[in-house]
Amino acid sequence: MSRVGKEPILIPSGVEVKLEPRSVHVKGAKGEVQVHVNRLARVQQENGTLRVSVEDPEDRRSRAMWGLVRSLVANAVLGVTEGFEKRLVVVGVGYRAELKGKALEIQVGYSHPVLVEALPGIEFSTEDAPSGIEGAQVSIVVRGADKELVGRTAANIRKIRPPEPYKGKGIRYDGEYVRRKAGKAAVT
Repeated sequence: MSRVGKEPILIPSGVEVKLEPRSVHVKGAKGEVQVHVNRLARVQQENGTLRVSVEDPEDRRSRAMWGLVRSLVANAVLGVTEGFEKRLVVVGVGYRAELKGKALEIQVGYSHPVLVEALPGIEFSTEDAPSGIEGAQVSIVVRGADKELVGRTAANIRKIRPPEPYKGKGIRYDGEYVRRKAGKAAVT
């Protein structure tokens, strides 16, 4: 039996849930999220809660889908009420990021600035970098209601210029450890 899948999902006030045969639509103050439900799982709404179940709890694949679908629906409910965010830090001399309308313009050592358009449901903001990181210029915040979309957008931004191991320059997640290497040893 799935321990995660058995837990009911409480629906907070102000959140609308619409159940369809193979999907769940969740709408709240922060946005709207649609979750596709695997054919092995079922979602039922009862008394202000959502319950996920499967036909055969002894089947290994059904148990895996049970917990997965429950987690995805719970993340959708949490996303439309509180939202999700990922923070990235831009490190390097002359490296910077700024908002141009809803898009993000990033200058990280290329001959041209890189423009990242905000997908529907995603919003960007910039802040001063946290003081603990040497050479950090600016911090990028990616916000949205869909946890998977926020994470994927942050990963695509990081991919523009991943941190390099010698000086640590590049775009990294806030709190990410970058393993540093020693450079060439000078021969005297």
